Amino acid sequence: MIKETVMMWLSRVPYSDYLFNKYVISILILIGALGVAKLLLFVFEKYLEKIAAKTKTEIDDLIFARTKKPIFLLILAYGFKFALLNLEINGWVNKSVNSLMALVFIFILVRVVDVVIDVWGKTFAKKTKSNLDDILLPLFHKATKVVFVVIAFMWVLDIWKVNITPYLAGVGISGIVLGLALQDSLKNIFGGITLVLDKTFMVGDKIKLESGDVGTIHDVGLRSTKLITFDNEVIYIPNGYLANSRVQNYTRPSPKVRVNVGFGVEYGSDVEKVRKTVLGVMKQLKDVLDEPVPVVHFLEMGDSSLNFKARVWVENWGDAFSKKLELTEAIYNGLNKANIGIPFPTRTVYLKK
Repeated sequence: MIKETVMMWLSRVPYSDYLFNKYVISILILIGALGVAKLLLFVFEKYLEKIAAKTKTEIDDLIFARTKKPIFLLILAYGFKFALLNLEINGWVNKSVNSLMALVFIFILVRVVDVVIDVWGKTFAKKTKSNLDDILLPLFHKATKVVFVVIAFMWVLDIWKVNITPYLAGVGISGIVLGLALQDSLKNIFGGITLVLDKTFMVGDKIKLESGDVGTIHDVGLRSTKLITFDNEVIYIPNGYLANSRVQNYTRPSPKVRVNVGFGVEYGSDVEKVRKTVLGVMKQLKDVLDEPVPVVHFLEMGDSSLNFKARVWVENWGDAFSKKLELTEAIYNGLNKANIGIPFPTRTVYLKK
């Protein structure tokens, strides 16, 4: 009914005979598609981009900037397709146009995904001090492009009525082989991502590994992490190992750390005098925190001595080792000055006649 009404209205237009020519109609379809594409481009530049500039996020600005021209080409491709359909051309030309439309559509998706990854990457990079994000972002860009290229290839083959089942099987087998070959590398890559997302440590943190190695994190790479020991040696640790092992972080949640020094005195010594003597020595040390307060604990009656442990807090873990040496020497001198004996290991032997 609608088609008949339109045809009747067109028949009353001057030179209406030309309007019923399929070539003229195809040309008009192309002109209409070009007009719609130009109109959409105008709307993007004059209105949508200005509205996006007023929002707090930049993701809409980037999406509009990167997709307006591909969408312009997609509309032209659609117009070309409808023009060919009007001419009843359904052979290789129509398939070529459909292939072009599929490629343009995939290209638009790639642009949108690139914007999302870029915006997410900037947000992610602000939360980390590692350069791992500088390595991962290009990797994500390449990985998504490979995925979309494969999808586009399969789509075009389907348009040309090519059986893609053998290709899918081949891709699956190749993926399995590649996955087995790169198993260790992939484990290290995903291990590095896990370490950064979990915030296990950052560059500059002092950590202790299960192996007993202690050092400062120098760099978190894509496959391994660099640890600088106190002997200025570099240890390269696979990220997969770190992600599945116990790591002691001295810097988290704060760089404040406790220093412990154990010592023993002779049996018969006054415990309270020992405690007061050592506390007095500890309060004379520089860069020792008043809160938590320094303490001296009487731990046990050992085989040949009364065993104590002095505990004091320092502001920065970097000073812990030197402060422990300083406290050990100060306790020794303080006990000697107070005439509190420090025993040698001794053993009493009773002989039975």
